[in-house]
Amino acid sequence: MTYEEIFEEVKEKFKDADVSGIDEHLAFQFNITGEGEGAFYAEVKDGKLYVEPYEYYDRDVLFTCSYKTLSKIISGKSDPVAAFTLGKLKVDGSIEKALKLKDFVK
Repeated sequence: MTYEEIFEEVKEKFKDADVSGIDEHLAFQFNITGEGEGAFYAEVKDGKLYVEPYEYYDRDVLFTCSYKTLSKIISGKSDPVAAFTLGKLKVDGSIEKALKLKDFVK
């Protein structure tokens, strides 16, 4: 799978995320390793979710994982906390804000 295909899949899955309960600014960067390697970010700003194919240097959290791991998380087949505990998901930044990733996936 290419980076572009991965980005489009994630953007499509996140488009229905209910971020209305997130009152603060939140910025996640995702670094994909291995197949489809690349970076993109998801930002909650003014009650809306934006997903863009760029790095976000003023991020709250940096997630690093393979496409396979991210795909399982965003499809609800894997819990982000479990992926972190198993070493499949690396988290750098605010753990409190990282836990809000669960709000993006159903």
